[in-house]
Amino acid sequence: MTRPSIIALSARTAALCLPARGALYHLPATAKWRLSSSDGDNQMRQGETSLAVPLLHELQPRTRYRFEAEGFEAVEFDTPSCAGLVDAAEFGLVLDVLPEDFDGARRNAAALREAVAAVPVGGTLRVPAGVWTAFPVKLKSHMTFHLSQGAVLRAPSVRRGWPILPARDASGRMLGSWEGLPADCFAAPLHAVGVKELTIEGQGTLDGSGDRGDWWTWPKETRDGARRPRGLHLVSCSNVQLLGFAIRNAPSWTIHPQGCRQLTAAGLFISAPFDSPNTDGFNPESCRDVTITGVRFSVGDDCIAVKAGKRGPNGEDDHLSETRGVRVSHCLMERGHGGLVIGSEMSGGVHDVSIENCAMVGTDRGLRLKTRRGRGGAITDIAMRSVLMDGVETALSANAHYHCDADGHDAWVQSRQPAPVDVGTPVIDGVTIEDVEIRKLAHVAGTFLGLPEAPIRNIKIRRLKIVSFNYEATAAPPVMADGIRPMRHETIVSEQADVDCDEPALLSTAAISTHFE
Repeated sequence: MTRPSIIALSARTAALCLPARGALYHLPATAKWRLSSSDGDNQMRQGETSLAVPLLHELQPRTRYRFEAEGFEAVEFDTPSCAGLVDAAEFGLVLDVLPEDFDGARRNAAALREAVAAVPVGGTLRVPAGVWTAFPVKLKSHMTFHLSQGAVLRAPSVRRGWPILPARDASGRMLGSWEGLPADCFAAPLHAVGVKELTIEGQGTLDGSGDRGDWWTWPKETRDGARRPRGLHLVSCSNVQLLGFAIRNAPSWTIHPQGCRQLTAAGLFISAPFDSPNTDGFNPESCRDVTITGVRFSVGDDCIAVKAGKRGPNGEDDHLSETRGVRVSHCLMERGHGGLVIGSEMSGGVHDVSIENCAMVGTDRGLRLKTRRGRGGAITDIAMRSVLMDGVETALSANAHYHCDADGHDAWVQSRQPAPVDVGTPVIDGVTIEDVEIRKLAHVAGTFLGLPEAPIRNIKIRRLKIVSFNYEATAAPPVMADGIRPMRHETIVSEQADVDCDEPALLSTAAISTHFE
């Protein structure tokens, strides 16, 4: 038998992984479990789980627990201590304030500020059950923000009086951003800047109210001097845990860790309507050591988009920093433009990213790398292993002619003729695909389009299995570049890319591009 691993612990929550053979987001079979304690919490609990990453809630601080599940070895763990529990309701929070009630949302924000300030170092702020509408709340270091079961912290629908996060702080560090560049943006409904040792947890919900007001009607604009807010924005934070809560209806990107270190997200549910603009699920940007596990996605854009900033139009690069060490496992991507996406903002470099034991159902693409001339930077050491793709239109893609930004269709970006290699030339080197199963394939199993001056290197594909095709699919270009021919039910096509596949029959000799200079 295998032993469950402890992914994350707080005083009241534990995230575990049950490493069953063949487990993706769900276990192959439901497992009964039992939780007991010999000190502090004497009430034995039991239940069953279908999840590979179950969470245990409402634990007691500073207590030793023993967890037993069918088919696994027992595991023991100790919850950390809590320096004090603060109840947000004691600071004058008003229940059921309407989303359009400016004064009520402002009063609740003031109450939450007082409550956050009252939390001792190492303590917990608990938001009780109920719907609480408040303007953005800023968290601090060495605290836990606990959303009780049935609690909904909801942003207002009115933009008047909404705080703005400036593009940079006094030292020049990037704070607000938009698509990889410093920019004033509205503060996220829940946000933190420069904090350490922060946990956001619970069985409650963060609601960004993107479906109210006008947020989704101006996706690429600036209004009132700022860009749209994220749902949860973490800037230059370290040692952060995000455990168990649901987050929905973000005004733009849902969870955006920016310049963070040592971040773990486990057991979340991230959702937005399928037609909501740029509501990516989880976008780590210029971050190191990020773990995303047991997370369920159903969003209007990419489920996970790994980024590293964008070089400015005049070559500005002082805000750039690499992303390195992103681990994605046991996640379910039910809908979205892409399952795991890297780019297109990758000028600082994206390195050492893996996705394992995940299921992608109905996404447009599975693994997607996208960049273009002018970006610079490198994407290296990317791995996908033991992933099921069901109803994914294009399973694997890498595109170095991505037609983003105002000049994306210009000849110098889209030309298939070699261009001079300079600081703006992006590099993709090292992509490993192993044990991927594709069901109901629509367009193409893999398409890799590199630059003639910088071909994609070291793509290794092993044990790729195409089980079935979507026979109702119509042919369409599988990547967003000019001059791409429509495809339907194709295997692996490449242009300016080095692809090594253990099944040569999967390598197509068909061209990706139509006649294109």
